[in-house]
Amino acid sequence: MSHVDLSARIPNNVNLDEDPVLRRALEHWQPKYLEWWRDMGPSDFREDDIYLRTAVGVGKGGWANFGHVKMPDYRWGIFLAEPEPNKTIGFGDVAGEPVWQVVPGELRNRARRLVVTQGDTEPASVEQQRLLGHTAPSLYDLRNLLQVNVEEGRHLWAMVYFLHKFFGKDGRDEAEDMLRRRSGDADNPRILQAFNKPVDDWLAFFCFTTFTDRDGKYQLAALAESGFDPLARTTQFMLTEEAHHLSVGENGIGRTVQRTGELMKEGVDPRKVGAIPLDIIQRYVNEWASASYDLFGGEDSSNAAEAFASGLKGRYREGDGIYKDPKALDQIYETQTVAEGGRLSRTEIPLRRAMNALLLDAYFADITRIVARWNKTLSDMGLEASIRVPSLRFNRQIGLYGGMSFDLEGNLIPREEFERKLPGWLPSQADYDYVASCMVKVHERGKFANWIAPPHQGINSQPVDFEYVKFH
Repeated sequence: MSHVDLSARIPNNVNLDEDPVLRRALEHWQPKYLEWWRDMGPSDFREDDIYLRTAVGVGKGGWANFGHVKMPDYRWGIFLAEPEPNKTIGFGDVAGEPVWQVVPGELRNRARRLVVTQGDTEPASVEQQRLLGHTAPSLYDLRNLLQVNVEEGRHLWAMVYFLHKFFGKDGRDEAEDMLRRRSGDADNPRILQAFNKPVDDWLAFFCFTTFTDRDGKYQLAALAESGFDPLARTTQFMLTEEAHHLSVGENGIGRTVQRTGELMKEGVDPRKVGAIPLDIIQRYVNEWASASYDLFGGEDSSNAAEAFASGLKGRYREGDGIYKDPKALDQIYETQTVAEGGRLSRTEIPLRRAMNALLLDAYFADITRIVARWNKTLSDMGLEASIRVPSLRFNRQIGLYGGMSFDLEGNLIPREEFERKLPGWLPSQADYDYVASCMVKVHERGKFANWIAPPHQGINSQPVDFEYVKFH
């Protein structure tokens, strides 16, 4: 079992005390990170005590402590999952070979790009959400937002450690650049477009954590299968924390749908009482789900094939033995593309080139399950209304369907019809303005804004009306 040093300036279980060059480099980066957090992290809650969990180890039991903490005093640490003795690579051309402890030279650039792209999303999401605390619908929700934020910060630390440890000067430069880029900045934006989108209200935040953060789950899960063992162990522990972020989104929209459903059942128009109608929720879902589909990359990808073949990035749950051929040779992935004449026709992609599509399929099944849960809430109330998951072909900007005209059900339609109907499928400025009008700050213990239902239970066995934030 790895040694956990919680007394170090940077808490860690990677033996930083035995590598003074690396430790000094990270300690040099630390003040720059804290300056970024002051400038771009959650606004105006620095002096308040927040009920947060802090990672203190990687064991399956008590890996975190809960307690009230001022965010500037939060202990951002570096933690990797425990190593597995005699572990071998589970896929690709190198299946069965021992895992690597250093990245092979021919894979350095590809591995660095994977780490940088993933790492850049962590500070980006904090920047997108920095003002949301001012309109938090409850102390419970404010606490959850800030928990997500500090853990995205810790995930940045995980990626920065990796860059410093394994990629030398190039890695150090990349770590500096991750603090220089800004979400939505015209001159120096974040790498992925979905992380430049504004998150100006809590419905957008819940959609972000449901749909966009969930892409992160699947990307991390694929990297957790990596033959590069330190990368696999880094992302394995990140997934432990990520589960809470996803539940914040899933339950947040679920509670919003529940409150709207309660009002509808009573015969009350949600718009008359500052709640959010289902049609607006649907348009937000359409926007954030379709933007998140593009995060998986093109369905037919030589880069994905090479990452799989080399043992760098596997399939979702590769290690569970659910795939017949760990090398994915002589197999095809069937899908549809637009043929001549503007009709959908069957096409085949060599399976290795379809790794992005496989990951997206798993993601789509996941969000379909989530939306079904929201719809069950409505049906249990006797309501026939429902939320739908938009087709994987809808509103795509990249891949097989990028720039093409598909409706919400995935039917190919004339371009003029698509452009005419698209404003009704995505949120309008009037929708954004209305949702903004619902965002009333509620900071009284146990109270909730009228547009969202209380949760069924509190955090860490605390009551729902617990003092999750102590203001000073």
